[in-house]
Amino acid sequence: MARPRKQTYTLDMYLRKVRKGDIDNNADVQRNFVWNNEQINELIVTVLTDDYIPPIILGEEENSKLHIVDGGCRTAALRKFRDMNYKITSSIGNSMIPYKKKVMDGNEVVTYEDAEFDIKNKTYEKLPEELKEKFDEYQMETVIHELCDSHKISGYIKRYNNHVAMNTDQKAFTYLNKFAGRVREILEGKFFIECNNYSEKDKTKGVVERIVVETMMCMNHFDNWKTQARASCKFLNEHATDEEFDRFADNLHRLEMIVTDDIKDIFNKKDSFIFLTLFDRFTGLGMEDDKFAEFLREFKDNFRDIKRNKKGLLFDEIDKELSTKDRQVIMDKLDMLEGLMREFLQEKEPGVPQKSLEMFLAENLNMSPQAIRVDMDLYNESLNLLLEETVRVDSRLRNQENRASLLAMMAYSYREDKDLDAWMADYAKNHNTYLADQQKNFISMRNDFEKYYRQKRKSA
Repeated sequence: MARPRKQTYTLDMYLRKVRKGDIDNNADVQRNFVWNNEQINELIVTVLTDDYIPPIILGEEENSKLHIVDGGCRTAALRKFRDMNYKITSSIGNSMIPYKKKVMDGNEVVTYEDAEFDIKNKTYEKLPEELKEKFDEYQMETVIHELCDSHKISGYIKRYNNHVAMNTDQKAFTYLNKFAGRVREILEGKFFIECNNYSEKDKTKGVVERIVVETMMCMNHFDNWKTQARASCKFLNEHATDEEFDRFADNLHRLEMIVTDDIKDIFNKKDSFIFLTLFDRFTGLGMEDDKFAEFLREFKDNFRDIKRNKKGLLFDEIDKELSTKDRQVIMDKLDMLEGLMREFLQEKEPGVPQKSLEMFLAENLNMSPQAIRVDMDLYNESLNLLLEETVRVDSRLRNQENRASLLAMMAYSYREDKDLDAWMADYAKNHNTYLADQQKNFISMRNDFEKYYRQKRKSA
């Protein structure tokens, strides 16, 4: 059997042959056109930027008629733009196309200048002449199998289309190119190999990459939470930092030391990012990591089936009415879990005897009691105003038992000359409880504030 031959056409010539029927795109077993606007847009950009398109595979009958074996959707998409008034949609990301603009001076001397054209919402007819020519002259490679009949053509179609296209999660990950290497390193660690309940299918279908992305968003950028994986990947590609990935990798290494077979099923594809975020919050409490494992056991064995949140729902009932990726659902789950965790840890680590507020602030801020006493009225007035503007009236953060650590935060902000308002609004949005041990609670809030302050400073 002769090897298939290669043939290169200009795109204009190739599409003319399709229009005339010399190249047929309607083989009996060929699938219908299934591409969406995003795929069409990307293909057109590929042509206009002179990037690579894999060869179209053709089958040739003895009478020289050609049938498309592989590349039918590409062909149909290109025809839609060239011949059917298809308009590039506004959702396209890379819409600015560079080209050489022809310029003629008064002496009819032609020069070429660098220019750009925004193809968003444009049809072929709206392109500059230079880009029309670039489109029509694109070199379309084909590979032609000779001496075919309908049976052979069907066999070739089956062979060349025997592949699995990227799913939504896999495609979304391509938008995280800046940190893709970091994610791959993280996925090669012990946690994603042994300390979880992910199936082999999850690991090959892009699910674990999505879990990393969701966790990074939840830990560091929850105010910008996205329900769609692609939107999250785009956001992280622009706003994430190496330090955030370093902290996540460190968290995973710590979890590898404490997650045992009896609790690893908690880290499944649905809730992993919730519990990974919960551990990140736990790290700010300054407690031994095995305490977190103890909480997970208690949650799995008891709390999950008997403890209800303030709306009267068990943990697994919270996402009953809304999507598991809904922002409010995530907030409710984390609020419930953090409250349960703090209550559990309080029982394990009872608080120290109550001290006077002045002494408490002095010891925790390394200041003299006299200095604290002078400014105590200022701290109280400032705290009352802060709570009124940033914390819900029904939040447990307002409880009198939590006053000492809040006053310590206010005194800390004055000492460090750092404003609390934005952080407190964010903190109250994601926290509704506190540690009875006010010293530990102050340390936890201070750590959270410093992390928030560093991130804001980097993004400024």
